[in-house]
Amino acid sequence: MICIGESIHIISDSVRAAVEGRDKAFIQDLAKRQVDKGATYLDLNIGPQKKAGAEVMPWMVETIQEVTDVPLSLDTTNAVAMEAGLKVCKKKALINSTSADPERLKLAMPLAAKYNADIIALTLRATGLPVTADARVEILMDDLLTAAEEYGVPQENLFIDPLVLTVNGTQEHAPELPKAMLLIKGMTDPPLKTTCGLSNISSGAPRELRPLLNRVFMVILLGAGLDSAIMDPLDDKLMETLRIIDNKDDSTPLGKLYSDLYNAHAVGEQLDTSTIDTSDPEIRDVVRTIDVLQGKTLYAHGYLGT
Repeated sequence: MICIGESIHIISDSVRAAVEGRDKAFIQDLAKRQVDKGATYLDLNIGPQKKAGAEVMPWMVETIQEVTDVPLSLDTTNAVAMEAGLKVCKKKALINSTSADPERLKLAMPLAAKYNADIIALTLRATGLPVTADARVEILMDDLLTAAEEYGVPQENLFIDPLVLTVNGTQEHAPELPKAMLLIKGMTDPPLKTTCGLSNISSGAPRELRPLLNRVFMVILLGAGLDSAIMDPLDDKLMETLRIIDNKDDSTPLGKLYSDLYNAHAVGEQLDTSTIDTSDPEIRDVVRTIDVLQGKTLYAHGYLGT
């Protein structure tokens, strides 16, 4: 799977300070640490940057290209900043992102065509995000693929994101995501590429729960056909879970559980956890998390119990 490192994000106080102070050493160290941990792309999220975007984005791109040659995902709603960054990318870039809103499409899709960039396309209209997998796919077919054809963006340059929402407050969306992934992967030949913002699933959850929610949901989505994710490569347990799936390593009880979870969702089913031995606390916590993400039990901050 393509791991898109998420750590260079303007929402971080330290990243914001480094950008404002043009602290190349800080940004380069953060980039190198992510690549060393397994990131195969780096996401550069500078936010709207309404005033300085056209300066900040190319500075970020060139700063990072001095120390690594991984491809870059450019993340800003400022179209001028986006194009300024695309102009200096040495490798094929990934535009993050466009929704199905016509105003967003007419800004982002022409840039993807002009620079032969990949682009993340969200199954999101201006009216909002539907819950069901079928409704997400309808947006993809009616809006996103139509726009890509209109603006001359080949399907192989699309990364489709059916949008992960937090399990805290919007739990009903979680079981629909693997269904949407399977539908998307079965639509075309060759299949469309898929992606997601993985850590969105745990947004709003207590800090100690977030890594567990992230890695269990990653396994579910990988089974359903996830090709890439914007995620935290500095999370060692998350990357070890990815290694388990990539290597089909079921040599441990945890590895077998993750493999069974992956295999169930690969065929459009949910994993039956009722017969799993949960005497090991780690296995118990994963099983309880599976049941929450599959919609079998309600999410609450204390769902792991004692």
